Amino acid sequence: MQLRSLAVIFLTCVFALLSLVSTPNAIALTQIKLSDISYEKCPPEIGEGSVGSGASSVAASCFLVNGIAENATNKYVYDADIFGRIYDANNDSVMQNRTRIGAIAEVPPGKSNFQFRITVPANQPEPLQLKQFKAAGFSAQVRK
Repeated sequence: MQLRSLAVIFLTCVFALLSLVSTPNAIALTQIKLSDISYEKCPPEIGEGSVGSGASSVAASCFLVNGIAENATNKYVYDADIFGRIYDANNDSVMQNRTRIGAIAEVPPGKSNFQFRITVPANQPEPLQLKQFKAAGFSAQVRK
């Protein structure tokens, strides 16, 4: 009986040790501060198009959103999702029911420039209002 108890304790310890060794590091979500947010019209070679699904489509305007991302850690941040709100000149939402509006593949430590493209129905008047921008990414690359 005593030998069996010792064997169970030994095997439990071995399994616990193996699970600690083989457990991957946790991938932490890191907040990225965004500032100096602005936009500009896309160059003609990438800006033409339409928005729609199926047979119906609407004329569209293309814009590049620019800004500065600040990574306060000493490590790269990967796959940072950008969240924010974009309104037209009439305070109508440009991207209804969407707050995730872009992404940054890699954010190095410190400050760096970022840019992403948005497509807006052409009937929404400028100037656009860019509000409540923030980003969050991962301390390691997320594998898909």
